[in-house]
Amino acid sequence: MQFRYVVTGLAVVMSLAGCQRTSYDYNNSPSGNSGYTPPLQAQPVPSVQSGSLPPPGGSTQFPTAPGNAAPAGTNVASAAPAAAMDVTKEAMVGNWRVSNGGASCDMFLTLTNLGSGSRGGTRGCAGELSSMGSWEVSNKMVLFKNRAGDTIGRVYKTGETKYDGTTNSGQPLTLSR
Repeated sequence: MQFRYVVTGLAVVMSLAGCQRTSYDYNNSPSGNSGYTPPLQAQPVPSVQSGSLPPPGGSTQFPTAPGNAAPAGTNVASAAPAAAMDVTKEAMVGNWRVSNGGASCDMFLTLTNLGSGSRGGTRGCAGELSSMGSWEVSNKMVLFKNRAGDTIGRVYKTGETKYDGTTNSGQPLTLSR
């Protein structure tokens, strides 16, 4: 019977041992930190200024384009030169090497419909040609369009596998295979 009291007493002592305080007492820390952190000091605030904003569509932080550049979608040349050769869509399909303003890149033309033209794209091109999304043939010319459908450049056939023209900004543009 005494054994039962001893076991019950040990069970009570062990269960109470788990009920001790576990929070850290900052007042008795070895570093002497009392646990009190003073509030931050107020910092001066500069005065607030007020004024009117410019009207929407007013002045812009971006410089204007050079005088010989035409905005996207503007038709720089509406017709091919008299010496231009006939162009077919089927002859344009495939990979082309592009020379544009002294730089080179690749152009890919497909017959997959996209809007009023066919899907196309470029790789490694800079400027207007980097936004090319489609192309179409019109009056002996190949028109290149951006993803919004604006014409960004045009070429006409000058040889069996060579096309010459310009981008809307006036940069010379040559396609060859």
